[in-house]
Amino acid sequence: MSEFTNNYEYRAQQLADYMAGLIQGENGVELIQKYQLKTENFIPKDILGAFDILMEQNFSIQDLKAVSNKLFNILYETLNAYPALQPRSDSFLAYLMADNAVAQQQLKALKPLIKELNQEVSEERKSTLKQQFTTLDGILQHYVVVENVVFPFLEKKWKHHRCVQIMWSFHDDIRRNLQLMDQMLTSENFEIKKFNELVGLIFFNISTIILREEKIIVPVLLETANGHDLENMLAEAYELEFSYVKIPAIQDKKKSISFTTNDLIHLPTGVLSAEQFQLIFNHLPVDITFVDENDEVKFFSNPPHRIFPRTPAIIGRKVQFCHPPESVHIVNRIVDSFKSGEKSVASFWLHMGPKFVLIQYFAVRNEQGEYRGTLEVSQEISEIQKIEGDRRLLDW
Repeated sequence: MSEFTNNYEYRAQQLADYMAGLIQGENGVELIQKYQLKTENFIPKDILGAFDILMEQNFSIQDLKAVSNKLFNILYETLNAYPALQPRSDSFLAYLMADNAVAQQQLKALKPLIKELNQEVSEERKSTLKQQFTTLDGILQHYVVVENVVFPFLEKKWKHHRCVQIMWSFHDDIRRNLQLMDQMLTSENFEIKKFNELVGLIFFNISTIILREEKIIVPVLLETANGHDLENMLAEAYELEFSYVKIPAIQDKKKSISFTTNDLIHLPTGVLSAEQFQLIFNHLPVDITFVDENDEVKFFSNPPHRIFPRTPAIIGRKVQFCHPPESVHIVNRIVDSFKSGEKSVASFWLHMGPKFVLIQYFAVRNEQGEYRGTLEVSQEISEIQKIEGDRRLLDW
């Protein structure tokens, strides 16, 4: 495999220069020849390094997404030829790939229905397509697993990991487009041309994410993650669940915490055992996440029905990496205003299906007023909104 591994920095720079040239309007055919994209033995690791180089030059996510599509199209055969290791059949990565295979089957099942709708638009055919797209919606849970299990690991273990921000942006494109498709198929003002354009985007983005997972992420993970790492990832994926495939019950792999009678936490307002402390947080009707003064996630509560998924993989993760790239500027604005003392609270609320969620950020300061972190508190408030009058008696 030596022909694939030598001169890594040189090859990463070639790919970066090719994509930068495209963004700057240079001729694509000439760039392919100049940087030997069809003759050089590029490997998955090269692509990771190339995107880090470009992101350090502050190219926009949208520009990088556009040129990345062209790059992967050119390198498709090269990446297929790479002698990648194969995951064990019962490993996290095998389940991830099996989940992708079902998603590809869902896309395939859509094609004849799309063709029929193009032949004749009818409410019946729109309804059938809507049901099939609802099944495809399941792929979104796959992205939740990747964002909360895979991405945090990559950020901790890989020197070059900023490609995940581009992948996350593609995830959000797919989320938005599937939501738009649902609206389009129930709209009275249905336009077949716009429908076909949206279908094309959905198919292309889902397919390109599968390609990137299986030809970039999986091969490099197999070269860098040990057995313990993959067991932890499997346990975390088991808690979140993939879209289509079910991970069998995991015995003795889930992380557990044992408490002793000496695990006492002495506070000005009382003394709690470590077990009591954990139980209190996990029984509050809110999700809590704490980020310290260095912008690193240090703690999250784990109530039975979390609003936003969390796994132990995020502990120690920079808060900026816990959000899609398009919203990082909002995160930075909140944290910077808390650090400067300009603000102490930021609130948002949004509808998530039947849920109405209140998300609040609170600056955490010590008695001297020094910034020590940010507390995120999320609560489902749809039932609270319905409260009227007084209730003074128990109604069990």
